[in-house]
Formats: sequence, C-alpha cells, structure tokens
Amino acid sequence: MSAIDELQHRALRFLTAGSVDDGKSTLIGRLLFDSRAILADQLDALEKRAAGSAIDLSLLTDGLEAEREQGITIDVAYRYFATRQRKFVIADAPGHEQYTRNMVTAAAGSDAAVVLVDITKLDWKTRPVKLLPQTRRHSLLAQLLRVPSIVFAINKLDAVDAEAEVAYDAVRGALETFAGQAGIAVAGIVPVSALRGDNVTVRSGVWTWYRGETLLELLQRLPACDERHDGDLLIPVQYVAKQGEQGTGHQPRTIWGRIAHGKVQVGDSVQVFPSGQTAVVAELRRAGAVVDTCEAGQSAGLVLDRQLDVSRGDWIASAKPLRTTQRFAATLAWLDTEPAQIGRKYWVRHGNRWVQARITAIDSRRDIHTLEDQDAHELAVNEIGRVQIETQAPLPVEPYADNRVGGALIVVDPTTNRTSGALLVAA
Repeated sequence: MSAIDELQHRALRFLTAGSVDDGKSTLIGRLLFDSRAILADQLDALEKRAAGSAIDLSLLTDGLEAEREQGITIDVAYRYFATRQRKFVIADAPGHEQYTRNMVTAAAGSDAAVVLVDITKLDWKTRPVKLLPQTRRHSLLAQLLRVPSIVFAINKLDAVDAEAEVAYDAVRGALETFAGQAGIAVAGIVPVSALRGDNVTVRSGVWTWYRGETLLELLQRLPACDERHDGDLLIPVQYVAKQGEQGTGHQPRTIWGRIAHGKVQVGDSVQVFPSGQTAVVAELRRAGAVVDTCEAGQSAGLVLDRQLDVSRGDWIASAKPLRTTQRFAATLAWLDTEPAQIGRKYWVRHGNRWVQARITAIDSRRDIHTLEDQDAHELAVNEIGRVQIETQAPLPVEPYADNRVGGALIVVDPTTNRTSGALLVAA
C-alpha cells in the first residue's frame, strides 16, 4: 500500500485547544461516551463518583491526581476512539498559559485543532465581541505549526438557550474577523454543548436554527496531514540496528527513520549528513517486511551496500549537493519563564541532531491582540516573534512552510534543560 493510500485510511489526529475551563476535557469525554469508547469499569467508577448526579465526563482525560484535585488539565492526555467511518487520536491540551508548551507539543503532530470558545466568558451582546487572549494565542500557534484544519467550537450555548442563535452569530462573526486578519483558514464553526451533547455527535433537538454539520461529522471528513512526496529524499536518522546473518558473521546495519519528504527505492544513491559519504540502497525494510520503495510519511529501514559511520542525529539525503546553513531567520514561539535573549547560547534539536545555537537578533514580536509586529529586544513567555539564528554547525534546514520536519527546531535551555521554545524556519 502506498503512502497516499495509507493517508486516506489514516486515523485523524486532532487536539482540543482554547482557554482554561472552556470545556475541552468535557468535550472529549462526550465524544468517548457517545461513541461507546469507555470501558465498563471506567463507567462504573464515574457513576460511583457522581453519586446519583450527572457524570463528570472531564475525568476521562484528567488522569493526574493534581488535575482531578484542581479541576484543570496540566499535561496532554491522549485518547482513542473510532466510528464506522474513521479512527481518531485525540490530544487534550491544557488551557493555562503556563502550560502552553504542552499545547505546542500536541499541535506539532496534529491533523486538526478544535479550538473551544466558552460563550459564558464573552460579552457577546457588545460589538465587536472581544475574544479571550488564549483563544487567539492557541489559534495562532496552531496556524504557525501548520495544523491543516482549524475548527472553532462555540461551547456552553446551553447556558443561554433562549438567545443561543444570537450569541452564536455574534461570536462567529468575531471569529471570522479574527481568522481573516490572521490568515487562518477555518474548516468550520460549530455551536455545541459538551455537557448536554448538542451538536457534538448528534444534532441538537433544541437549536433547530443550526443546519450545519455536527462536530463529529466535520471531523470525519477532514484530511490527514501529508508531507511532500516529490523532490529530494530527506530522512532524520532515529536508530541504527544490527542483525547478524546466520553462519556468515556479517552484520548488515539497518538505518531507521521516518521519511520527511521525497521517496527512496532499492538502487538509489544516497548520502549521509554531516559526513558527506555516499552509498547505494541495497535493501529496504518497512514494518517487518522487505519492500522495493518507501515514501514520505513512512518509517523506513535502509540497508546500504557498504558500511558507513551513521548514527542517531545524522540525516540521509539524495546523493546530490545538500543545502545547509548556519544562519537563518525563523518564527520563535517562546515557552520559558526566562525570556529569550539576544546572544545567549541554547541547545537546538533539528530532527534528532543536537547543536549549540544563539539568537543573533530579534526582529519583531507579534501582538496577539492587534496581530501587528512590534519592535522587541527579548521575547517573554508565550510570546511569538521573528528572530535570526546562528548555529555552531551547519544544518539542512528548510522553510517550515515546505516541510514540518526539516523546518522545525526545539530550543532547550542548557542550564535548566527546560524546553524553552519552538523554532519554525522562515522561507
């Protein structure tokens, strides 16, 4: 089966995002409950805890003791469910600003983002409606991280049942205006009640004015992510395995990695970065089988026709001049409490390779309220800016708009070992 065929059958990976207490965990709990993806013992535990009152569906994702005690989401919780049409992998991302780094982690591998908007937190009777900062921030981060489909779910409309249509129209207009200004392509805006179940998996019997898709119907038709299949080969090496051939003493090495873009087949000439050594692909392995070709998005094992010094952190590329650089511009989403500073050294990870780097300049900072770029000399926690980066060694970076693997880097503070930011290489 080709990568294109696999893509059409692949599970949709989506995250729920938005401000704190917007109902993200409850929405996921509703999807799991209505799709019958809850085990009997889990349901029994929830019913006992409820003691005759309504079941708290948010407890299905808030697994940490601190989350249950405080009634908040701290870490990303992953859950799985399926319908007759499709399988889903859900990431419940925290809404608190201090846990924005966890939301970025979830968004980086997602096919879609469901950004919840709590109608009870907005003054929807005043025009224009002012959106919450975290709603705007999470939407912008999802866009920057190239999440293909962004859906807005206007939640808790059951709290204003009598005026639900007017409230929905007002907030939908604000979301469409914000998305237009930010250049966000919106896949849909759905009125929901995660608590009551309206328009989540079944159409609301109360809001007859809404004739669009339910949230689940929308999710079932959204496309999964795919990387570029044409062009040159690029694979970040994740693991090198040895397997002896019985009776020969020969140990062919299999180089494993997920193809970032392009494709590879037996007989292709490839090179190793950073050594520059070349070899020919003698054998390809995938999912325990020997195959003739592998494409972008697939994990492949390459056996070369000769022994080369290859290890985790290297890159496998087409045997032609590879574009590398030590200086590039990037969008930086800063996630650390210590501000990003010009001249300070950090560790950056590109693929599976670690190198030292420093910020040589901060060109601008994005104001999430006005969406304008402003002059800045440092970036504080949760701020987004345009920066110039210099690395200690050359890297085969690419524009993030062209490839999410070759164009993304993680920034780590060498003193605290905290993940400090996410770099998205500019075109």
